[in-house]
Amino acid sequence: MKYLLLLLGLAWLFNKFGARKRTVTRDAPPPQAVVACAHCGLHLPADEALPGRGGPFCCAAHRNIHEAMHG
Repeated sequence: MKYLLLLLGLAWLFNKFGARKRTVTRDAPPPQAVVACAHCGLHLPADEALPGRGGPFCCAAHRNIHEAMHG
């Protein structure tokens, strides 16, 4: 009987305090689109990527190297 009461008490505590941690707040920002650098494969937000002839790049140096290698 005491184990049943202990189990019920633990279930109540988990329901009361555990559910708050798992809830999603409405203030969370929307997910961002992510792209990979065409030279090194680094993943970065699409709005921070530099456009180039071979695709998006993480920096100007990688864009220059990739365009020099691939025409």
